[in-house]
Amino acid sequence: MSGERTIGPIDTVWLNMDRPDNLMVIDIVVWFDSPVDWARFAEVVRARLVERYPVFTQRPVPPSTPLGLPHWEDDPGFDLERHLHRVTLPAPGDRAALQRLIEEQMPRPLPRDRPLWEAHLVDAFGPGAAVVLRLHHALADGIALGRVALSLTDDVPDADLRVDDEDQWRSRHDRHGLGGTVAAAVAGAEAVARGGLHVLGDLPHLAVPSHALDALSQVMSTARIANKVFLGSTPLTPLTGTPGIPKRALLCEPRDLAAVKRVARLSGGTVNDVLVAAVAGGVRRYVVDHGGDPVDLTAMVPVNIRPLDQPLPRELGNQFALVLLPLPVATAAPLERLAEAKRRMDSIKHSPEAALTFGLLTTIGRTTPDLERRLVDFFSAKAFGVLTNVPGPTAPRYMAGTRIAGILGWVPSSGRHAVGISIFSYDGSVLVGFKTDATVVPDAEALEAAFAAEMDALEVLVSD
Repeated sequence: MSGERTIGPIDTVWLNMDRPDNLMVIDIVVWFDSPVDWARFAEVVRARLVERYPVFTQRPVPPSTPLGLPHWEDDPGFDLERHLHRVTLPAPGDRAALQRLIEEQMPRPLPRDRPLWEAHLVDAFGPGAAVVLRLHHALADGIALGRVALSLTDDVPDADLRVDDEDQWRSRHDRHGLGGTVAAAVAGAEAVARGGLHVLGDLPHLAVPSHALDALSQVMSTARIANKVFLGSTPLTPLTGTPGIPKRALLCEPRDLAAVKRVARLSGGTVNDVLVAAVAGGVRRYVVDHGGDPVDLTAMVPVNIRPLDQPLPRELGNQFALVLLPLPVATAAPLERLAEAKRRMDSIKHSPEAALTFGLLTTIGRTTPDLERRLVDFFSAKAFGVLTNVPGPTAPRYMAGTRIAGILGWVPSSGRHAVGISIFSYDGSVLVGFKTDATVVPDAEALEAAFAAEMDALEVLVSD
């Protein structure tokens, strides 16, 4: 046990953002083609999760003053068995049955009188099994929790019979994504994040023409970002509305990563560019099919700013920013949409947007819970949902000695968001998950089909 520890400002934001229609819980599913030894799995969780990261044995305690921060305290009644649940999947035990089980869990809040996580051990998923992890966003950001989940895995079947001091898996999250360039860019943008007048105040530096142009470019970029963050709005479409409590959770059929890489290579983009363009195309197809106008829609994209070449700190916590990515939904031609997606992604990579939003989240976390909610609602209204793309292990992994067939996590939605799209690559496949609000987007299968059709179209176009 580790006693008490203050919950940081950004962690506090996500702790206070729980609401019945959108819980701040990250849901991760791992599935297997053969049964899992649950006693062995429980031992892996105990050794690599509970004993490694103190927050998995601690519960949140509200602040004693209106402007104070909450803190973590050791759960005096901590019992691993209260967090591990074993269930049997109802017949026919297929993907649809697993999705229904996950959908039933999504609206249920994690109890605040104990550590904010749980694992459901699911038997009878086809010939194998599944593990469903529910982890509160206050524990850590999604990228860190993905690393935590993968720390439960090994590259050989018997490695869990010994315990390593450090994660055997090292994050490759940003090889195709935004965070790889942003981590370095944050340091250079810190001055802008602390105050917009810093650059303008350095008059001797600005006397050099090239430096003056760099500073002007930075200030203009910051102004554009501020306009997007503070003045932007989300148009009404079939994907927007007032969320309810029930959610839909879909696991798409895996796609061949080699085929996606081929599209990227022939189009001059990256894997991430291709997938973002396919999401934009899928959104366009869905909106048009449901009688809406295909206007550009902005997605919130989490960006890691934690060093990826270092082990996770024992205290975990949130170290990420959010950027607003306008999806080129209004662009009709698939290859033009891909080129525009790449241009917009590149623009964000080379801007101080991540640093600015990280500072903004920190500031919001130092206000009162009511004001936090109002501010988060205000900023989340600039986007229709959340989009994540996390490259994972390229070779098979094992959990408790059993080979993993697939793994995917669904991101939580904040404010009035009704759509969450998660992309994860594993062992030569691209896995995509859609989480939608059942009131606003009840036919999540149609959104999944639209994305698949767009990927098919891109693969055909580049082969011609």
